[in-house]
Formats: sequence, C-alpha cells, structure tokens
Amino acid sequence: MRRIQIALPSMGDDEWHAVREPLTSGWLTQGPKVAAFEKAFAARHQVGHALAATSCTTALHLALAALGIGPGDEVIVPSFTWVATANAVLYCGATPVLCDIDRRTYNIDIASALFKVTPRTRAVIPVHLFGLCADVDALRAALPASVRIVEDAACAAGASLNGRPAGGLGDLGCFSFHPRKSITTGEGGMLTTNDKALAELADILRNHGASISEEQRHQGPQPYLLADFDELGFNYRMTDVQASIGLVQLGKLDAFIDERDRWARFYRETLADIAWLRHPVAPNNGRHAWQAYVTYVDPEMTPLPRNEIMARLHGMGVATRPGTHAIHMLGYYRQHFGYAADDFAGARDCERNTMAIPLHNRMTADDYRYVADCLHRIAA
Repeated sequence: MRRIQIALPSMGDDEWHAVREPLTSGWLTQGPKVAAFEKAFAARHQVGHALAATSCTTALHLALAALGIGPGDEVIVPSFTWVATANAVLYCGATPVLCDIDRRTYNIDIASALFKVTPRTRAVIPVHLFGLCADVDALRAALPASVRIVEDAACAAGASLNGRPAGGLGDLGCFSFHPRKSITTGEGGMLTTNDKALAELADILRNHGASISEEQRHQGPQPYLLADFDELGFNYRMTDVQASIGLVQLGKLDAFIDERDRWARFYRETLADIAWLRHPVAPNNGRHAWQAYVTYVDPEMTPLPRNEIMARLHGMGVATRPGTHAIHMLGYYRQHFGYAADDFAGARDCERNTMAIPLHNRMTADDYRYVADCLHRIAA
C-alpha cells in the first residue's frame, strides 16, 4: 500500500558532500561552519545577530536566561503550542502563565494575553505556529514597554510579517531545525536578535559561560590556556557537521517555501467543497512558511469525529497528526498548575479538532492528488 508521510526532510548530494569538510578537517564541534551558518541565517532574516544552538528549546532557554528571567518572574505563553515553549520558562525557575489562542490563526489571542499581564510579567512568547507569523506589532503596541517579546519561530524560518522576517519582530527569536521543519540540521536551533548586548550574553551562556569560544581560544596567541568562566552557562553549542548541512538547507529555503505555498493553494482550491474542513489562514500581509498544513475539522458539521477521519486516512496510507497539543491539558501542567480543559476554550478546541495533512518537499503531484482524493472519499 502507498504511504504518504506527514513530513520528510528533503536532503540530497549537496548535504552529503557538505559534511565532508568538517569530517576531514577534524573540526567537528562549534567552529567556522557554525559561524558561517549564523552569518547567512542572520542575513536571510535581516537581523544583526544569529546564534546557533542545539535546538529551538535550548534557544528559548538561552533567550530567557539572557533577559535575566528567573524565580518570581512570569512569562505569558499561548496554550496551543509544543510543550517546549512553556518548559523553557520553567527551566529558568520562572512561571509560565498560559493564555488562549485565536481559533482562526492558531496564534496567540492578544486580548487573552493582555488579561494575564501582572507586575511580575517579564516577557511574552508569541508562537508563529505552523509557519504563520503572530501579529507581533499589535502585541508590542498593546504591552507595557517593560515586557519583552521572545518569538517562538520554531516553524517560521523564511516567514515574514509586513515585509519583516520572523526572528526580528520582537526582542529575540528562536528557530528549530528539527526534521519536521522546512529546513533541518537533524536537531538544532537558532537564536536571533538585533540587541548586541543580549547576543553577547547568549553567546557566553551557550558555551558553559566561557569568556571566549573554543574557536577563539584555539586561534588565539595562547591556545594552551583555558577560558575564564564568570557566568553559569550551558552546553548548547551546535556542531560544525550540523551547520554544514544547515548552510546547504538555508540556500534551498525559499524554493522549499515557494513549493509548499503552491501545494497549499492546491489543497485550498481542491478541498474547498468539503464544508466541514476549514483551511489554514493564508496571510495577505506576510509570507507563510508552511511548516505544516493544519486544517480544522468542524465538529458541528463533520460526518465523523476527527480521530475517526485520521484513522481512515491512516488505513488509506495517508499520515495525519493533530496540529499540536494544548499545554494546559497535559498531565504535568494539570498536576502542577491545576488547569482544567475548559480554562482555554480555543486551545482546547484546536487540540481536539485540528488535523495536519501531508505537506513537504518530498511529495509528488500524484501524492497531493491522492491525499485530496482520500479526503473526498471520506466526505462522500
């Protein structure tokens, strides 16, 4: 039976050959390839600084740590997102304060976020979910000036809002290069900012708190002397092997997004006659990165529950997934914070009713037509 995966990384000979240089040079950890990847990523996203990390999760932790967020502080997080967004706040000893989301965009509900602001609020983390930029400009205009904005741009490499790329809309941005993202380094992440002081501190913190990097030390006049450590840091360094792959993938980013955008339009047009299937928002003031194509199965109109539709598609060889989870409905957050499912109705409904269908750069035209045909057979 044919199998169409929900996501597959698009790799080729270019990536294969790219890893040869660090493997043969012997420089495997953070070094010149990481520096080149950071420079290219910063240029593509029009920011002053980009710092590679081991994942978007560790980039988020670095961003919050660089802002000095810690015990007693609160950080507002939308409930409908991957759990790492809220977990990063807990890693700092701060309190994640959940808010609801807009069912139409899946992004942060600004009114709900503003309702959660207290004197202890230090930051808000809007999530550019599935590649659609949250309205950071409107959020910034509504928040107190003292509250910082950290973009969770895990899904949004290459996305933009009002002509400005993701990662430079707030004080800091954090990206993911997990294999389900449009470009990948296997695991990996990137922190971006236009604030030089924050970038310098984050650079120190990702390398155990060392005063200089290993590359700087080895290329300096006294490579035999260890760096000083004035900060308590972490080991969040990307390897040069990963960065070599990332450089090649970054060069393909815009072509990948263009292709995904064409097939997103195909889905919207071809599946428009299925009344119970709502399609994701396509912005008219920015660029969607289309990390995923996440539909919404209207529970009032659908002939079958969302999970039954997913089961039938699975039986036809079409992989699907819920969009993501509602953090407030996860066991850890229920147990430690006492949340109930109805506390955030938008996040609750999106967890129960969203359905991602396959959209990636390894699919053929026939694959897309088959997915559409399977949905029409269920709808018939």
